[in-house]
Amino acid sequence: MPGTPPDPPTAVLPALPAASAQAERLIELGVHEIAGLSAGEIRAFAAAARADGALLAVHPDRAPASALAPLLRRGDRPGFVVVDMPDVDAFAPSGVDLPDAPLYFVAGVDRGDRMADWSPGEALPALTGEGRTPLVLTEGIHWLLQQPEALERNRCFMTIGSRLRKPDGTPDARTPAIWISNGTGRDGRERRDAPKVGWCWWNNRHTWLGFASATDRTP
Repeated sequence: MPGTPPDPPTAVLPALPAASAQAERLIELGVHEIAGLSAGEIRAFAAAARADGALLAVHPDRAPASALAPLLRRGDRPGFVVVDMPDVDAFAPSGVDLPDAPLYFVAGVDRGDRMADWSPGEALPALTGEGRTPLVLTEGIHWLLQQPEALERNRCFMTIGSRLRKPDGTPDARTPAIWISNGTGRDGRERRDAPKVGWCWWNNRHTWLGFASATDRTP
């Protein structure tokens, strides 16, 4: 599936930092202040962790994508949200259950390179069938805050666990993704090589976008 060239192998990325190191990274970036948490609360949560190798995430209700995206870095380039996505924070978890807690862990994070050139509509049932859960947008950003090297040219990813619902309840045709700007169009030349939070159409395929997913979330 979807019957084109063989799926490229998924790149092997280094293990995520220890929970305590991830907590310090969030504090360094000021994420605790965005979320209305103290540095001590984040440190205490990480210290009590029993989730080796998992990603420490802040619930999107406490730290929305619009506040987190500018903290991304690739070299000296800060991250940004595309100008035609002013409603980025309205892309809410869809079909995934987030822990009812300000902080939680995401286990088994994977970029989904093998699904490059699949559409979201093709990838979602495949992930579900494997017992995996797609990342929401803020989880994808948290991953790159801790591990910037997980975003590579031609190896970027969608976060299809986030969807926007129209007033009638039907899903918007856009799906969030994170990739690297080429500095063209409305991005501006000054943003070339910057981490970019944008969107793609639900039924479109892109050879350079996989589907980020995880095995589990725990509070």
